[in-house]
Amino acid sequence: MSNITIYHNPACGTSRNTLEMIRNSGNEPTIIHYLDTPPSHDELVKLIADMGITARELLRKNTEPYEQLGLAEDKFTDEQLIGLMLQHPILINRPVVVTPMGTRLCRPSEVLLEILPEAQKGAFTKEDGERVVDESGKRMTK
Repeated sequence: MSNITIYHNPACGTSRNTLEMIRNSGNEPTIIHYLDTPPSHDELVKLIADMGITARELLRKNTEPYEQLGLAEDKFTDEQLIGLMLQHPILINRPVVVTPMGTRLCRPSEVLLEILPEAQKGAFTKEDGERVVDESGKRMTK
């Protein structure tokens, strides 16, 4: 059992890339399909705190509830935003990854490399063809 958890949406390319990068390090993470099994209030508060971001920074903007709820307006408290994310899990940006080295919103997916305990085992190329890790497991620079 891995000590890595990913809050995953399989319909999201960034989330799929992040999951495959975890696997490329030789780990099989605990996968939480957060749209089906959202975190509890306390779990979401802890994730936000552990990432060192605000609730607004975790908010996914390009989704229908964001516009319908008027979330672009800066009138909501963090607690109100957390409540709305729990009511509408699609508003939680993804993927969020928890490892012993930290918790991050992995957008872009290579943010994962900052908190991944084990090195990549080989080359990794994103679904869009962007090479992120070379054959020796080293991160490539743009």
